[in-house]
Amino acid sequence: MNQDNHRRTVAANISLSLDGRINGATGKDDMSWIVPHAVTDVARDTMVRQTETATTVLLGRKNYEGFSSYWPAVATDESAEPRDRRYAQWLDSVEKVVFSATLTDVSWTNARLADADPVTEARRLRDEPGGDIVVQNSSSVIRALLEADEIDRLIITQCPELVGAGAHLFSDGNPATSWSLTSVTPSETGALSVVYDRKREQEEEVPRRLPPTSAGR
Repeated sequence: MNQDNHRRTVAANISLSLDGRINGATGKDDMSWIVPHAVTDVARDTMVRQTETATTVLLGRKNYEGFSSYWPAVATDESAEPRDRRYAQWLDSVEKVVFSATLTDVSWTNARLADADPVTEARRLRDEPGGDIVVQNSSSVIRALLEADEIDRLIITQCPELVGAGAHLFSDGNPATSWSLTSVTPSETGALSVVYDRKREQEEEVPRRLPPTSAGR
């Protein structure tokens, strides 16, 4: 949580290829290249670490539909990988804010449709009590918040893949911003779990360190 001004920290969690893509050449569902890097110890530790500080999750429609059809079953699956189950149980319990122009209702426990755009909603949530606010893999929400300089932390799984085509996360029009490296951890597949914190004028030039994980030992 951002203790400098008592406002909540907004973090963005996403996987990127080496050429900065969020999906491959055939469209939004072309993400098979991410899968081997999403089930490593480092990826799972990074996923679980969010559960220690975040109490609100922001999701676009596509990720809401994917998450809600998968994670609730993991939460009750005693045979699931323990970190996956812990993350799933956390997802069930936290506030989930969904941005969609087509959905009229959301049924997942503690989920609600946003009644404002991502920037307005994030600014309102910042001033409410609670822990960190995390955008989970929803590129459209992340882009909107980056354009408004409303992201405080980038949690990136940098996959060692050149996919050649597909959508980029970062685009022209983002404001010029500076970031400090908070942590970087390599995985057994060669992916890097990288955390950058936004450097703002009122903050001291001291990176905020994340709690250690077993992967970093």
